[in-house]
Amino acid sequence: MAQDRGAALLHLVPPQPNEVSGCPFGQPEPLHPGPLYRGDRRVRGSRDSRMNPFRSMILGLRKSFSAERSNSQELRIRVSNLTRNTVLATCMEVADSGPKRNKGLLGREGLSSGEGLWIIPCEAVHTFWMRFPIDLVYLDSKKQIRKLVSAVPPWRLSACLLAQSVLELPSGTIRKTQTQRGDTLEFSTYSLAGERSSKESTVT
Repeated sequence: MAQDRGAALLHLVPPQPNEVSGCPFGQPEPLHPGPLYRGDRRVRGSRDSRMNPFRSMILGLRKSFSAERSNSQELRIRVSNLTRNTVLATCMEVADSGPKRNKGLLGREGLSSGEGLWIIPCEAVHTFWMRFPIDLVYLDSKKQIRKLVSAVPPWRLSACLLAQSVLELPSGTIRKTQTQRGDTLEFSTYSLAGERSSKESTVT
């Protein structure tokens, strides 16, 4: 009877989180041995690397992504008119994703000389809720100008069905650079550090 009561009591005691199943007084063996220690110093040895063979791979990918991100932040796009031998922009930004295209220049107070936004792909834009006028340059896939619109004020719509992308520039840029329909533009990237510049006339 005593043994039966003891067995019944054991069944009534709920297992604890750190208990081995079937024995309320046992301690579980760790599934993964911890890191090795030598005295008070941790030994960075083979045990950690064996338990996680992808650790070094993940660290390498993180380093490469960080390097690419830092390099992309240092790059700028220069837009030149090959036909007129003039420069439309020296610090052009690129809106090549849905959120960037939807936002455009909304929320800005204006564009300084040399700045601009290249929206790709795009064949129509609006200036609703904008605070300043802009010049619009519509380009086809060969970076040839198909349409020009100067000093577009806020709350306007503009489109060109033959265009693949649009440049939004400070008002007056078209007049200052003598840009005309049919001109061919060139896009080149350069580093802020001034190490070198590489022309990319086939930017897509």
